[in-house]
Amino acid sequence: MNRLLDLARIGFAVALLGLLSPLAQAQGQREPELKGLIERAMQQTDCFADKFEQQVWFVAMQPQLAKLVKDQAEREDILTHVQCEAKRLGLPPALVMAVIDVESRFDRWAVSSAGAVGLMQVMPFWPQQLGMKNEQLVHIPQNIRMGCTILKFYLDREKGDYTKALARYNGSIGRRNYADLVLTRLANRWQFQ
Repeated sequence: MNRLLDLARIGFAVALLGLLSPLAQAQGQREPELKGLIERAMQQTDCFADKFEQQVWFVAMQPQLAKLVKDQAEREDILTHVQCEAKRLGLPPALVMAVIDVESRFDRWAVSSAGAVGLMQVMPFWPQQLGMKNEQLVHIPQNIRMGCTILKFYLDREKGDYTKALARYNGSIGRRNYADLVLTRLANRWQFQ
């Protein structure tokens, strides 16, 4: 039954992407340098998390995430991929959790009015440019990998300035609302030592 529901959701998301495609392509994340970074990231398969570190991470994050994601397997998948991608790219994993919280409230089926999809609200032109299928944006590993790569790109561009990088990620350059919301969520819900 869950598999049928997942297939129906994928079909709905793909259909919705088709309707939103022109609108989505007018939005952010269209940095030419990003394509090569995302292509390389999608080809990597190693996870750099060690088991002890992973268990500590799970114990710290599970209680907060359980309030938002009821399915334990999905929670573990999210936590595993956030930790792996954050470590691979040198991002704070708690920052990634805060971005996902603000972007989608951990709903991997979320589609924004601009057409951004999934946990990290990745724009649908990326799968097309990478030779992937749009439905892969609702898959936890692919969405987190693309979103983390984009976030890292903007953090590097902004020399570690979270406010400016988050505004770029969200397409709200020059405005603080989004960055302030993510940073408040980071401090209040996802801070991890």
